[in-house]
Amino acid sequence: MGTLEDLDADTTAAVGRAINVLAGHRVAVLTGAGLSTDSGIPDYRGKGAPVRTPMTAQQFLADESSRRRYWVGSHLGWRAFSSAQPNAGHRALADLESAGIATGVVTQNVDGLHLRAGSRRVVELHGTMRRITCLHCGQVFDRRDLGARIDRENPWITVPDSVELGPDGDVLPTTGDRFIVPTCSVCDGVLKPDVVFFGEYIPAVKFREAEQLVTASTALLVAGSSLVVNSGIRLLERARRRRLPIVIVNRGETRGDNRAIVKIEAGTSDVLPALTRALAAIS
Repeated sequence: MGTLEDLDADTTAAVGRAINVLAGHRVAVLTGAGLSTDSGIPDYRGKGAPVRTPMTAQQFLADESSRRRYWVGSHLGWRAFSSAQPNAGHRALADLESAGIATGVVTQNVDGLHLRAGSRRVVELHGTMRRITCLHCGQVFDRRDLGARIDRENPWITVPDSVELGPDGDVLPTTGDRFIVPTCSVCDGVLKPDVVFFGEYIPAVKFREAEQLVTASTALLVAGSSLVVNSGIRLLERARRRRLPIVIVNRGETRGDNRAIVKIEAGTSDVLPALTRALAAIS
């Protein structure tokens, strides 16, 4: 797998056009949830995605019952979420950077799979589930350590071997009335995963970092994102205004299709390895 010969005729033709567009360029990469579906992490918007109403930042901060509901689901899903492995798409993008073609990855995902695949310059626009932050004193905790503490304080909880995992590493809890909500071990403040909740803004410094990566590049490759989230479409618009060639790889329609020189309607795990091999061979 991972060569043009493995693709169907239409996809092969589209990849060929993308190779011609991206050849000789320094490529910024923007990724979304569609890249991680082959690692077992579902997409909020992809075909067959479970219907979810994510908790907003306002709900999380409003009262302890909301935080309890969030933390039960988040803890139950963490085992499956944290055991997900990078797939062929993640590894291909790491190889593209190693070959000196990709300038780095801007991702809307919070799963950390780009870093685990070997990508070195990764801008995690929406944060990461690896860290937990106290909203009062700013203390940062490793999610693994907090998970062990939650297990100790809630010994009655059993984590099922199979859960219906959500895109942000949560599940829909059936009950949680007895759950002890974790608080900061330093100041007893409210703990929150270091991720951007629905209803929150991306930190300005993080978006500037993403913009700088695009500015340092001469082309943009979008992989596995429908570009529905504003952060993604804003970066694509920055690239369009600078007249950078844009290539999109995604199953299904995206908000940027009419701005792309090439749109490849296929899975990222199939396309990205073939695209990377071809670009590396001619670089």
